[in-house]
Amino acid sequence: MIQSRQERHRGRKKKGGVKWVLLAAALSAGAVVTAASVWLPGVMTEGGTGIAQPPAASGNGGKSAASTGSAAESAGQKGASGSGTANVTGGTAKPSAGKPGTAEAAEGPAQQPESSGDGGAKVRMSFVGDILLADGVEKLMQQYGYSYPYSAMGTLLSDPDLTIANLEAPFTERGTKQTKEYVYRAPPKALPALKAAGIDILNTANNHIMDYGSEGLLDTLSYLDQEGVPHIGTGRNLEEALKPVIVTKQGIRIAFLGFSRVVPNNSWKAGAKNAGVADTYNHVVPVETIKKAKEQADLVVVIAHWGTERKDTPDPVQRDLAHRYIDAGADLIVASHPHVLQGIESYKGKWIAYSLGNFIFTTNDNPRTWETMVLQAECSKSGSCSLKSVPVLTKWAKPEPMLGEDGAKLLERVSKVSFRSRINADGTIVEDASIAGPSLAPPPAIPAIGGQKASGSSTQSAPKPNSAPAPASESNKSDTTKPKNEG
Repeated sequence: MIQSRQERHRGRKKKGGVKWVLLAAALSAGAVVTAASVWLPGVMTEGGTGIAQPPAASGNGGKSAASTGSAAESAGQKGASGSGTANVTGGTAKPSAGKPGTAEAAEGPAQQPESSGDGGAKVRMSFVGDILLADGVEKLMQQYGYSYPYSAMGTLLSDPDLTIANLEAPFTERGTKQTKEYVYRAPPKALPALKAAGIDILNTANNHIMDYGSEGLLDTLSYLDQEGVPHIGTGRNLEEALKPVIVTKQGIRIAFLGFSRVVPNNSWKAGAKNAGVADTYNHVVPVETIKKAKEQADLVVVIAHWGTERKDTPDPVQRDLAHRYIDAGADLIVASHPHVLQGIESYKGKWIAYSLGNFIFTTNDNPRTWETMVLQAECSKSGSCSLKSVPVLTKWAKPEPMLGEDGAKLLERVSKVSFRSRINADGTIVEDASIAGPSLAPPPAIPAIGGQKASGSSTQSAPKPNSAPAPASESNKSDTTKPKNEG
């Protein structure tokens, strides 16, 4: 069972908490804090900006206990059923993140958003973007341990009541490699460290989860169920793919749903008798699913996979779908896929984060793909949420909080591409009706599949549910463009 916030903090080293408070105060006052003033000795930094280089290999390859594949301290039984969904009641204490290379400043509790203001209990959630544990990331984990990617995040992942991420590759050692530009699969031995770092729920509705076919997806669902990590957005059939994970924390029932508007072809879509992804090329089924979830829960959180890669503004289809989700009963929408941060929107008192970008991914030569955030949400039973952004730099598959001027510049940039909202210097996100937001270009045309033409708009006359054609290719172009110095 997950302990209360006070119980989790009891006995924690006071110096870490004090350091976080002082750091937050300094940042709010506009001070520039260098990495050298915060991180522990032994973690090399680049120009005092907090960009960590891969650590020097030790005699044992730098592997932690988690790197052997044995589970680190359990994040608690999550009660995932064999169907891949969970009805979970909080809660067991979440473990602290692995310590090798961890910043001592992150030992204290991360600052959370201010109260949403309607009284009563609040549930604290954190969201991060795409997590890829394959390809170059896998090589780094083999050298430095499976806990390496999380080692600089301190308690930012483990401290909240719930932490949610997008899993961008299947956990499998078999399956049929699909014919597409980028094909990934992650070692199942990496899963215990991901859970131990504090990740509670994984969205699996995306364009890589079936890179090794149905067999790879089914393996992933089985591994997640065995490890006790609830998952959303895929299933052994359509009913399971659409079934929400419902979690009770602080007396608040939260339903989580996952949908993807990026699938390589129609065979990836879940059906009555086949495993696959819950897609959102058409809004009808997701909207009905959200309405049903709202009948079962106090809060509905939708995790979406959509958008145009390398673009920091959403396209009109993203906004149309997001608004429809909220109109149907969603209280918070958090998305990814573009590999860069996109803006935030306040719509009818609810929040939309259009893309959180890459959280743990291969490193390429596009600096904006190195920028991400931890989105912190504090929500009440009535559905009111307050948000805060913690800017993060992610290179070498090792995300680290961005400090000082660099972090402030990132928050300012994202604020400029947001709608009816702004991000303050301390990371708090507030509604501001005076900010209309950037003008949006239409999405790129969707190629025809099987002789059919697909519209780029979700407002078209709706075909039969889940029958809307998928794009022929919407791959992660340049995802793995590696500079010569990447490990």
